Amino acid sequence: MNAAPRIVSLVPSITELLIALGLRPLLVARTGFCIHPAHEVAGIPKVGGTKDVNLNKLRGLAPSHVIVNMDENRADTAEALRTFVPELIVTHPQGPQDNAGLITQLQAHFGHLPGVAARADALQRSLAQALQAARGKTWPPRRVLYLIWKDPWMGVARDTYIARMLAEVGWLSWPDALGGETGAARYPVIQGDEAWLQEIDEVLLSSEPYSFNASHLDAAQALCPRARVRLVDGELLSWYGPRAAAGLHYLMEMRGWTSSNP
Repeated sequence: MNAAPRIVSLVPSITELLIALGLRPLLVARTGFCIHPAHEVAGIPKVGGTKDVNLNKLRGLAPSHVIVNMDENRADTAEALRTFVPELIVTHPQGPQDNAGLITQLQAHFGHLPGVAARADALQRSLAQALQAARGKTWPPRRVLYLIWKDPWMGVARDTYIARMLAEVGWLSWPDALGGETGAARYPVIQGDEAWLQEIDEVLLSSEPYSFNASHLDAAQALCPRARVRLVDGELLSWYGPRAAAGLHYLMEMRGWTSSNP
């Protein structure tokens, strides 16, 4: 009989996804940022953060599978892991529809385990229904500045997962820039004197990685004088897996959609 997998997740949203798939008993390590669901992750050992993984501690746990993400983890970490991890699973969802492929990718490794396939199918259905709902409506276009950091202000490039989530409800993110698959250009710095800031319709202040709160509303309003400024749940808009469908419904509600007003 084959030994049970020993799984390490170095991606917070994928840790949550693995637990949603019923794989909590097989998780032997996580990062300190893997915080959901709190009651489930509390007993899983930490091996540092997403960018500063304690490789010696991780090696001592003898994982059979380690899951990384091209945007969240460092390339040199992934290369080091390849030297001693039997199965390194590299993920890179770039838009909400890519969650389907992510679930399928994990099924390829763990779908034979009891209950995983059924849970995966349920997540796939939920995602497909949310995408169908978002794409079944014509959304009036709006210019959006989605801020993830302050001092300096930082936004998101249009080829990020977040920007593509926003696009599902007709919110076009600014600046008009592509960041590439990895690197700092994916989260451009906003200087504050860009002409296009005067034309922004919505400013969305994310709850992560910078913890924006009501005290930041005035400064953001000064940045984009004619915009509506709102605090948003960054986890719903940037985490993959189980939050993708909920995030799409969250965006639709922000745009005024309800189940009684399709």
